[in-house]
Amino acid sequence: MNKAHNTELRGMADAELAGRLVEAKDNLFKLRFQMATGQQDNNAAISQARREVARLNTLIREREIALHEATEANA
Repeated sequence: MNKAHNTELRGMADAELAGRLVEAKDNLFKLRFQMATGQQDNNAAISQARREVARLNTLIREREIALHEATEANA
């Protein structure tokens, strides 16, 4: 993953990130199913999909923490 992709993800709105997360999880499910049925030979695709899900979860969590810290500072 390159810096441009990470910058693109950080520029997205929360709703867009949530949508991408749903898509990434769906893609991961499909890849696992394909591996189980022998349709997929590319083992690296699952690792990439897992990293994408983790990356999106991390960005969403970072925003949750930042929002919580901002509300704590204002209170």
